[in-house]
Amino acid sequence: MPALLTTDFHFPGQTNVYHGKVRDVYSVNPDLLVMIATDRISAFDVVLPEGIPYKGQVLNQIAEYFLDATADIVPNWKLASPDPMVTVGRRAEGLRVEMIIRGYLTGSAWREYAAGCREICGVKLPDGMRENEKFPEPIITPTTKADAGHDENISREEIIAQGLVSAEDYAQVEAYTRALFERGSQMAADKGLILVDTKYEFGLLDGKVILIDEIHTPDSSRYFYADGYQERFEKGEPQRQLSKEFVRQWLIERGFMGKAGQQVPEMTPEFVDSVSKRYIELYEHITGKTFVPAPETNLEDRIAVNVTDCLTQLAQ
Repeated sequence: MPALLTTDFHFPGQTNVYHGKVRDVYSVNPDLLVMIATDRISAFDVVLPEGIPYKGQVLNQIAEYFLDATADIVPNWKLASPDPMVTVGRRAEGLRVEMIIRGYLTGSAWREYAAGCREICGVKLPDGMRENEKFPEPIITPTTKADAGHDENISREEIIAQGLVSAEDYAQVEAYTRALFERGSQMAADKGLILVDTKYEFGLLDGKVILIDEIHTPDSSRYFYADGYQERFEKGEPQRQLSKEFVRQWLIERGFMGKAGQQVPEMTPEFVDSVSKRYIELYEHITGKTFVPAPETNLEDRIAVNVTDCLTQLAQ
């Protein structure tokens, strides 16, 4: 199955393009963005060499689903999704922090905790916690938004002191983060899932905070299956999960954590197919919809036509 790894479009009114780890963002005119979710996959801030068929479609359509479902909580950037892999929306001035919120002690937070850390981003953690244990209340652990390389943990106090976000805007962003996580957790619970942790990105548009980028996708979030969670936790067993964490674990088991000198292990066709199926499984589980794969032939032509038609309509 083909996968979309690179893009090189020339849309009407295009002024710039930014190729991120996973998404390619095209600036159009002074006020629009065309965000293409490619089939690239990253882990430990490294783009892996093989693409994952249908991953871009899954990410874009999950993000679309949740942007629409949370628009009553916070205004967002989305205007249209003219192609299964594309969202067109309003350009905002992105805030230089990512808001990470965690309901459970797992992933990188657990790795730091197990190494003896008892404070993350200014949030103090009690002794005696276990992997995958639920926090009494979700904790917010922001990171800086790096243009390249690794994002860095940062506290609320440091964000405000460094002038990355004003105190007023940060308070609004934090309130939005908690409200979005609560909504996402409720929606996940309705489908038999636990929203474990996630990240949100915000920007300023006409002086107001809006939600930008993706939301509640497997690239930005971690989900456990609710069924069996407590039993597995009590036994100290790994949780069944729908997220990108299984890719990270696969890499860790093969000696790769994105550090200098480490080589990405071979991604066999069987492994790539298994990752694709995991992404589709998450889409169907979290949305309750059957995944309908878009035609994978002539991807570039399809996207070019769909986006151009959308931009023409928006200009009218």
